[in-house]
Amino acid sequence: MDSNTLLLFGGIGGLLLFATVVGRLLKWRSEPGPNAVIDNLNARIDAWWMMVLVIGLAFLFGKVGVILLFYFVSFYALREFLTLAPTRRSDYPALVAAFYFALPMQYLLIALEWYGLFSIFIPVYLFLLLPILSSLGGDTTRFLERTSKVQWGLMITVYCVSAVPALMTLNIPSYEERNLLLIAWLILVVQISDVLQYVCGKLFGKHKVAPNLSPSKTVEGLVGGVTLATLIGACLFWITPFDFWQAALMALLVNLLGFAGGLVMSAIKRDRGVKDWGHMIEGHGGMLDRIDSVCFAAPIFFHFVRYWWI
Repeated sequence: MDSNTLLLFGGIGGLLLFATVVGRLLKWRSEPGPNAVIDNLNARIDAWWMMVLVIGLAFLFGKVGVILLFYFVSFYALREFLTLAPTRRSDYPALVAAFYFALPMQYLLIALEWYGLFSIFIPVYLFLLLPILSSLGGDTTRFLERTSKVQWGLMITVYCVSAVPALMTLNIPSYEERNLLLIAWLILVVQISDVLQYVCGKLFGKHKVAPNLSPSKTVEGLVGGVTLATLIGACLFWITPFDFWQAALMALLVNLLGFAGGLVMSAIKRDRGVKDWGHMIEGHGGMLDRIDSVCFAAPIFFHFVRYWWI
């Protein structure tokens, strides 16, 4: 890690330390016994410590560490997605291909920096291969629905998530060897937007954006959270190849996409009748609950940077 990366992680650590102290003080001053809001807040802070530690360790190992980290993120996210999507015996060949061929191959292509193939491998080749494998079993019961679920799960949890480590393959002029900071900026801005939307919604929220999908999301939370997170992203322009105004526009873009991603993934959860994708991360639900906004923001961010800065 260079000095800018260490400074960034130092700042994040300082913010988490401050949040930890505040959370413990609130717990100490609250009435004896469980407090749902404060206990949830402290659980989320503790989970953030662990996630920042894992990301920091991956960054220490550079390209290999980041690729392996997101490989496992995709693996667990895909497992969560397909666990909620009912399948039949004839779908097993397609599921095996998704987990043990498509997933490792996508990340191998990124490691090889083979843009021409990793950019189309899943949306073209696997899009055609998966239904072929499912059809070999001869089971036509809800075939279209079953095939779509596997394809959709692979696109969201593998193709979209893999766009994050794919940022390391970009040779941006005057930004060589600093692509890890670009990854850090993307994750930080999108995740801060989620947090600030939640906080602004709790403080000022009155009008629901989509009450049937996510009752906690409000217009006030959306506007306040996106605005503040966009400002933070603009102020962090010094760790990116962007100017201040470019960083602001990119932050606005990924924050809006992140919000849209959260809504779409909430719609899927409501369709399946569950509140969370899983219980992997205390205070955060499953892996997909934590990365749903990144799933939608990452591929667009990757291609915008590649088109405009390369």
